[in-house]
Amino acid sequence: MKLTAIYPGTFDPITNGHTDIVERAARMFDNVIVAVAASTGKSTTFSTAERVALAGEALAHVGNVEVASFSGLMTAYAKQRGARVIVRGLRAVSDFEYEFQMASMNRQLYSQAETVFLTPAEHLSYISSSLVREIAALGGDVTRFVHDAVNSALHEKFSN
Repeated sequence: MKLTAIYPGTFDPITNGHTDIVERAARMFDNVIVAVAASTGKSTTFSTAERVALAGEALAHVGNVEVASFSGLMTAYAKQRGARVIVRGLRAVSDFEYEFQMASMNRQLYSQAETVFLTPAEHLSYISSSLVREIAALGGDVTRFVHDAVNSALHEKFSN
């Protein structure tokens, strides 16, 4: 039986930390769906289509990964796609309480799926999309935190 995992998020934008989590998941599971949330309740810097495209470019080197957008409940999308594993990244202990609560709720909504927590490499654990956006918006260099395509998109977005 092939095992499909789903890694949901806003990915606004995808960072090298996200990429590291995807690469780790891709070694563990047959297929990994990077599920870009279209309706997040958050105001995003990039449109859904832009976030999907940037994630696709950043992850093009990983063969068993698909990038797709979804709206509505992630658990409904996971069930529709046949994903039996939900991948979540943990950067720090402070992430755990929220992620534990989310995993418990997801189990109630889709009991056939298990949540797996992965941590990024230590040198990437401090990177977050919000910090990357803030640095880029203030004219800082984010080249070591994101894929080249993301860096270009951020530069273009904030140079206007």
